[in-house]
Amino acid sequence: MRLACFIRYQIDPFQRAEFQLYAETWGRIIPRCGGHLIGYFLPHEGTNDIGWGLIAFDSLAAYEAYRNALRADPEARANFASAQTKRFVLREERTFLEITSGTFNIPAVAS
Repeated sequence: MRLACFIRYQIDPFQRAEFQLYAETWGRIIPRCGGHLIGYFLPHEGTNDIGWGLIAFDSLAAYEAYRNALRADPEARANFASAQTKRFVLREERTFLEITSGTFNIPAVAS
């Protein structure tokens, strides 16, 4: 079973650039620690205080191994600490979703 961790962030809209840097930093850390980073998404139009992160894993056990790797990774710890110190993430919610077989990572087909 493949899982996706869907993270919804409520962010301080006046610190959008800080959240962007935080997300870009995860772009280096997440793959190194065993997660398949699908992407981070910043608000563009409409609601200005909601960001998203989406990470896939082969199993719940793979997610648990990833969490342990994050705890041991100095850059991951520093990124978490930065978010806490600067307080640009106001709230974080995680939802775990089962990836529907045959629908994951399908590239566009030129017509």
